[in-house]
Amino acid sequence: MIKTTDYNYDLPQELIAQTPLKNRSESRLMVLNRQTKTIEHKVFSDILDLLTPNDVLVFNDTKVIPARLIGVKEETNAVIELLLLKDLGNNIWESLAKPQRRVKIGSIISFGNGELKAKCIKKEEQGICHFALLYDGILVEILDRLGQMPLPPYIHEKLEDKNRYQTVYAKHPGSAAAPTAGLHFTEELLERLKAKGVQFIFVTLHVGLGTFRPVEEDDLTNHVMHEEYYEISKEAAAALNLAKAQGKRIIAVGTTSTRTLESAYCDGFQPTCATTDIFIYPGYQFQAIDAQITNFHLPKSTLIMLVSAFADREFILQAYREAVKEKYRFFSFGDAMLIE
Repeated sequence: MIKTTDYNYDLPQELIAQTPLKNRSESRLMVLNRQTKTIEHKVFSDILDLLTPNDVLVFNDTKVIPARLIGVKEETNAVIELLLLKDLGNNIWESLAKPQRRVKIGSIISFGNGELKAKCIKKEEQGICHFALLYDGILVEILDRLGQMPLPPYIHEKLEDKNRYQTVYAKHPGSAAAPTAGLHFTEELLERLKAKGVQFIFVTLHVGLGTFRPVEEDDLTNHVMHEEYYEISKEAAAALNLAKAQGKRIIAVGTTSTRTLESAYCDGFQPTCATTDIFIYPGYQFQAIDAQITNFHLPKSTLIMLVSAFADREFILQAYREAVKEKYRFFSFGDAMLIE
């Protein structure tokens, strides 16, 4: 048994970042060396000095959609909140409904004076429902008008600029949460890294429930990850395989990029369009990546388990204790670490 409580740590509430910094790349960067077990304190823009032309950064270019919708149930006018999680095709979306008890199969939720309607066609466990979306026009444009950015529940401040919960290279709409390690990169920093010879490769994983659902099992090995859709193009797979063959260092920007690369690796990187429910925790043998950039994650989350698999649980918990002591900012709008 691997105890979920082994991945707990004490975090003062005031260290949970409520708003993004004015300048993305001015966040702090904790650098962890897995071999020497040493910790250094930097600023994120120092990544320019830490990377070389032998490095490959792999970014998740998913784009967060305004997936949080607040509407009314047509029969009763009860207020219902939907979080769109995954496009299942044919305008059917896997969603979280709140409160789910008020939603029955056949219930119709209306948004924006009926501009968008959602009909419940299936109910599953843990608040998940399938809804058929009914609308005229282009869904992405309707969501831009009616939806809100799906900020995590620990963020209580209003987001002034919704682009701040989006990476500057976001391209493919489909995520219910941002791949937050990428939020630290600015256009200028990317240009300077490119000029230095650092290679960029883009993959896509649409962040859904698998990434942010908490582990509720006492034994973490009993936790089942929710499937998330990911894509690696032929060009990206070829570039990754060439980089591996040349002995370059593959650095995943974020846990979603890590899970994408590890999911697609089988005697090399395979071009893939699929879903993954990969759950990485200590004991896992990494094959695809050599380093990763990541934020500070919630206690007992699958994400802190993933970084503990990469860098040793005790070392990660030591780093987190130091981050608390040094008053780092935590979670989505917080600071970052480079684990190498």
